[in-house]
Amino acid sequence: MVNLGSGDFTYKVSGEDWGNLPENWTYKEATAVAVDSKDNVYVFNRGTHPMVVFDSDGNVLRTWGDGVFANPHGVTIGPDDSIYCVDNGDHTVRKFTPDGKLLMTLGEPHQSAAPMSGDPFNKPTHLAVDPRTGDLYVADGYSNARVHKYSPDGRYLFSWGESGTDAGQFNIVHNIVTDNEGWVYIADRENHRIQVFDRHGKYETQWVNLSRAACICMDSGNDPLVYVGEYFGGIASNATGTDLGPRLTVMDLKGNVLARLSDQSYGDEPGRFYSPHGIAVDSRGDIYVAEVSWSDYGSQMQPPKELRSLQKLVKQS
Repeated sequence: MVNLGSGDFTYKVSGEDWGNLPENWTYKEATAVAVDSKDNVYVFNRGTHPMVVFDSDGNVLRTWGDGVFANPHGVTIGPDDSIYCVDNGDHTVRKFTPDGKLLMTLGEPHQSAAPMSGDPFNKPTHLAVDPRTGDLYVADGYSNARVHKYSPDGRYLFSWGESGTDAGQFNIVHNIVTDNEGWVYIADRENHRIQVFDRHGKYETQWVNLSRAACICMDSGNDPLVYVGEYFGGIASNATGTDLGPRLTVMDLKGNVLARLSDQSYGDEPGRFYSPHGIAVDSRGDIYVAEVSWSDYGSQMQPPKELRSLQKLVKQS
């Protein structure tokens, strides 16, 4: 194991896939990860079983979702421990109980809105739940530049956003989270920034000087910290460059950078990342990072190779 970070933000990293998967099981790639109120860990993946639920020691508690999903992408756990799964392959958002019973579906399976129409959904990516109201925000990110807001029971309310680089515009609405005051934080991946909006979709500010900001989450503290996962922001000719991602950045709610975890380019060595695509933090401050390492790297190797796609960073006291 190696240590990553420094000071109050020091973590021990194994550098290997986390979770005690039985023999012949695989993640292929973990696309998203979330932690419930009991610190159980939900790993949404494209391997043997779409949803694998672990305890905090990595022991498998249950699996579900076989035959349900076209392309697992995002997972979010609501304040009541309901599980929201975003499937960008069939253009839906589904709500489940913790043991996988379907409660609600947003969108019509395998029916997409027209690209860039602004209508829900075309390849949605992630969902956030307002902890005060239960309102739902859906990032409709790959072929729409839009955020859609729904009531807790799935009633459509309104949408905002359009394609572009100006304030309030998006270039891949990839991840979304809300805080205890109702502010909405969006990882605007290919614009290399986090944008902040109020609950009505009004633009407030942006946090820049990030690499490709792919995923975002907050911890449950009284003064929450923001954790941003960033893809590599360079190109092949500067693949050995430093401080370009992939990495994790820890920020406060004003956007001040408190820590950067890893300054190295992509790789398999402990303390490095491939493509942080989903991120979660448990009650102890440990960080789980899901990486789309197969899509971005392993599938293009000769021969193709499944790479590490789920790391746990254990906070050091």
